[in-house]
Amino acid sequence: MVRMLRPFTRAVTYTRWLHLSMAIVWPSLWLFIDEAWWTVATATVLLGLAGLVPAMRVVEGFQARLLLTGQRDGGESPEIVVAPSATWGDRSRVVVWLQTRLFFGALVSHLAVQLLLLGVDLVSTGISGERAGGAWLVVTGHHWWHALLAPLPLVLAAAVVVGSGHLITALALCLLGPSPAERLAALEERTEQLLERTRIARELHDSIGHALTVAVVQAGAARAAGDPAFTDRALGAIEETGRAALEDLERVLGVLRESGKPVSGRPTLADADRLLESARASGAKVDAEVTGPVETVPGPVSREGYRILQESLTNVLRHAGAVPVRVRVNVADDALVLAIRNPLPAGAPGAGRGSGLRGIRERAALLGGLARTGPDEGDWQVHAELPLS
Repeated sequence: MVRMLRPFTRAVTYTRWLHLSMAIVWPSLWLFIDEAWWTVATATVLLGLAGLVPAMRVVEGFQARLLLTGQRDGGESPEIVVAPSATWGDRSRVVVWLQTRLFFGALVSHLAVQLLLLGVDLVSTGISGERAGGAWLVVTGHHWWHALLAPLPLVLAAAVVVGSGHLITALALCLLGPSPAERLAALEERTEQLLERTRIARELHDSIGHALTVAVVQAGAARAAGDPAFTDRALGAIEETGRAALEDLERVLGVLRESGKPVSGRPTLADADRLLESARASGAKVDAEVTGPVETVPGPVSREGYRILQESLTNVLRHAGAVPVRVRVNVADDALVLAIRNPLPAGAPGAGRGSGLRGIRERAALLGGLARTGPDEGDWQVHAELPLS
């Protein structure tokens, strides 16, 4: 019983009924003045013409969202669109919606009133034997048990109110909801947002992870060395790497604060010397060779190449320590090739399973390239090929 009465404790039940009643106010007044068949036909034609106005979708969408769903703000993915009609398909759906709302509202309102009048007739004939009048269903006779049946029409009227509210809401979601083109546009926008968040997460992982790895390695080496000169160099390397990480962090936070602005100033392969010097200062013996015009590499490819190199060197320092590292960067006519190799220490933790290695492969795949990571003849290698076009 409590479950059956629950809809009547919700405000949306009554706002849905108000939404249906509003649709028949002006046609009802018109019919009250002139009860002619052409009145209904004229109202239907006027609604059809109104539905062709693009702004009508905004008005109806706002009413439906507010009264049918109780939703004042649609959020990122509104179920009912509040936007002007962009295509003739949108306009036709608004026309169908206006016509449906008018006739459905008239039908449901009339049915509810008739059920209430029927309940009054049952009570009247049960007490005095006379009908109150007005109901289409005629109740005759003078029987006391008519009064016992009076609650039944009231229950049916309540069911009509609740059921019609659910039905008109379902129709609104269908006719005033986003069109296939709008759903596709919203999906593309959502996809772009997810890709941007993933990219920002990679930026933070690569930049901050590299800085922390260098700081930890340098601090440990300085403590073990016990040499003031070496400690000064280590602190200088930590400071330089920390400043670079702060710059990267500021760029990423700038993207989060002002999402409409494009990312600018991110490091590219032209700044690779900074990475190599940072790795050397951490104790790694880096043998680097760069061939080809690095400065002509397209921005997106150069930036992702920088991050792949950064993550590769970070993994070397984190898992292998101060070992010889061979870095080869080759810019050919159609591809950028990055090759990083280092001796593979026994029992290296997490080889091939870290999020950094997944990030390297994902970066390469995002540009249509390929990245291989893993052991190779006693060494650990990262080999990435990124197309320039």
